[in-house]
Amino acid sequence: MKHLMNLKTVKKLLFTGLLAYSSTSLASEKPNFIVILTDDQGYADVGFNGSDDIITPNIDRIANEGTRFTNGYVTYAVCGPSRAGLLTGRYQGRFGFGRNPIIDPSDATSGLPLEEQMISEVLKPVGYTSSIIGKWHMGTHEKFRPNKRGFDHFYGFLSGGHKYFPEDLTIDSIENAKKDWSWYNTKIMENDKRVEIDEYLTDELSNEAVKFIEREQDKPFFLYLAYNAPHTPLQASQEYLDRNTHIKDKKRRTYAAMVTAVDDGVGRILAKLKQLGLDNNTMVFFLSDNGGAKNNASDNGELRNFKGSNFEGGIHVPFAVRWPGKVPAGMDYQKPVSSLDILATFADITKAPIAKERPLDGVNLMPFITGENKGTPHDVLFWRAFDQGTLATRRGDSKVINSDRDGDHLYDLADDLSEQNNLLKAKPKLYQQQLEEVKAWEKGLIDPIFKPLQGRHSENEHVKKPHK
Repeated sequence: MKHLMNLKTVKKLLFTGLLAYSSTSLASEKPNFIVILTDDQGYADVGFNGSDDIITPNIDRIANEGTRFTNGYVTYAVCGPSRAGLLTGRYQGRFGFGRNPIIDPSDATSGLPLEEQMISEVLKPVGYTSSIIGKWHMGTHEKFRPNKRGFDHFYGFLSGGHKYFPEDLTIDSIENAKKDWSWYNTKIMENDKRVEIDEYLTDELSNEAVKFIEREQDKPFFLYLAYNAPHTPLQASQEYLDRNTHIKDKKRRTYAAMVTAVDDGVGRILAKLKQLGLDNNTMVFFLSDNGGAKNNASDNGELRNFKGSNFEGGIHVPFAVRWPGKVPAGMDYQKPVSSLDILATFADITKAPIAKERPLDGVNLMPFITGENKGTPHDVLFWRAFDQGTLATRRGDSKVINSDRDGDHLYDLADDLSEQNNLLKAKPKLYQQQLEEVKAWEKGLIDPIFKPLQGRHSENEHVKKPHK
């Protein structure tokens, strides 16, 4: 009898141990996710897209040791709506985030609606700890703030832009930023507290990212590192300026120095992942929130136009992903992909549930970039700039723009990525087909739910009548 009892005990212990092992094994299999987002960085301002004056060895590692998306897009040509699309995996027009929100903490309408789920909210039920470090821009009212949106940790600022030197950060809170653009001078927040900083802001954000990785190394995490560099104001510390003296134009040199600071931060993050043994279990995306801006000395290379435009220069961005052993290394993926796909990729990998009433517009990129799926992630991509009266769409290599502001255009991007040869008159039927398709898509959108910045557009957006 004693022998039987011992056998039962042994079996019970073995079973309990097996469960414990399985639980640990499953937890360890959950990858970490990092999204590094820059602000207004030009398409050609990374080495992996051909920059020869701005040196970005660490950012380039993400592309060189992973996959570069040569046709990587965002969903909007300015900051706020683009970020809303990335964070929800849904076209932001579906929930009325069709312009930059006003910076007014008393306005309970100007932000990302609470019924929409961000990456942080999608990943929380499957065991992830999330941090947003840097620029928020998803609403300044208390109810819209990061710690109310699934983020366990917030270090940064709530508005759409910010100054970089500690001595400029003199306003205690966003509530006390009474004058337009004075929110650029607010103190940095950590969760709901104001903190003093003593380093250049980009370095401070990188510091916090490294600390977060160290702190959360034993459990799955999502880090959204939203640098405000190289968004204006053009400010760089002497250290980074001195590393770019080969650039003679002062404005371009300052911009380059700001990108250098970001690149150093990316290098520190990759080094920390390796040091902690997290390298092979961490998926890292890098992209810009829109194309380079006309006012910050950025370079979009052969792409036409800048931030705020639905020509390629406004929406076609540097975009790459790295996950050693999982994502093919040194590969160029040529088919169009979107920032919408980031959340969809994370959700599929983790089996995180998605609300049926709010289906994603993005897709899991992994089967496509590994070659398991030989098809195309998106048959068609769409854009709407409500205040410009602009619709745009890309189907295959065929790009259509229909705009009150910019006129009507049809381009074959395979032969004309610079959008110089308007085929509208040569192929009117093709133009009409794509126009009808984007108009049908537009019927699923709603008008912006908050008022515009009343003519003061830090994001280079020009309010005009809505498209009809």
